[in-house]
Order: sequence, then structure tokens, then C-alpha cells
Amino acid sequence: MNRLRRIAVFVEEVGAGNYHWVLHEQGDDASEWIELSASPMAYDLWLDAFEDGCAELVRMVPDERAGPRATGEDDEDEDAPPVGPIDGPD
Repeated sequence: MNRLRRIAVFVEEVGAGNYHWVLHEQGDDASEWIELSASPMAYDLWLDAFEDGCAELVRMVPDERAGPRATGEDDEDEDAPPVGPIDGPD
């Protein structure tokens, strides 16, 4: 199965009380984020912008059970070691 895409939803305040949702995806470099889309209109409330941004992310996902997946061949290396700390005796 292809890896999950790293997509973030956040809200940007363009002017006092003018909120926009923004979807960014992590690029090849962990410090690089690429804008995927942003709300075409401003919201009066931060929460409304955030909720609509989350709804937009869900609309991008063809299978809600699997989440947003990268396209193309499987990106996972079955033989690669697991990511993260390994618990064990020191």
C-alpha cells in the first residue's frame, strides 16, 4: 500500500478577523511544505475556517478508511527497519 501523504490543515489570519484555511503537503525535504489549496473567501471565525479546511481535506480522499495516499508504486520498503525508537534493554 502506498504511504500516507503528510497534509496539514491550518488557518491563516490575513487581516484582523479575516481567516483562511490552507492545505500544505510536506515535500521531499521535511522542512519543505507546498501549498495545495486555500480558501477562496475569508471567514469571520477561526473555527469555521478550520472546519471547512478539514472538510476540503476529506473531499480530496477517495477512500476515507485509508486516508490520503501517495500515487504511483508502493513507496514502502518491506525490508526497511521500523521508524522511531526501539524499546529494549540499554
